[in-house]
Amino acid sequence: MKRIELIANQSIEVDIFEALEKRNVGKAFTKIPSVHGSGNSTPKRGDHIWPEENFLLLFFCEESEALLIEEAVIEVKANFIDEGIKLFKSNM
Repeated sequence: MKRIELIANQSIEVDIFEALEKRNVGKAFTKIPSVHGSGNSTPKRGDHIWPEENFLLLFFCEESEALLIEEAVIEVKANFIDEGIKLFKSNM
């Protein structure tokens, strides 16, 4: 069993879900719609200075599905190089 945390800009949420749907994965998830922070891209704080926000998707799945979720994220990252999409995977 794997735990996947995916953090990305809200502006590409539809692209993430389309890539997951194309692979028929990621149907069981938890979404935290407004996530603030900063990393290697511009800060996402939801305020008047840094108005953008991220979202977080949390998946618990088998390794085979985790690999397809990673594949979907790699596809989206290739189209949105500067968005700071991050995926973290751990064993359960």
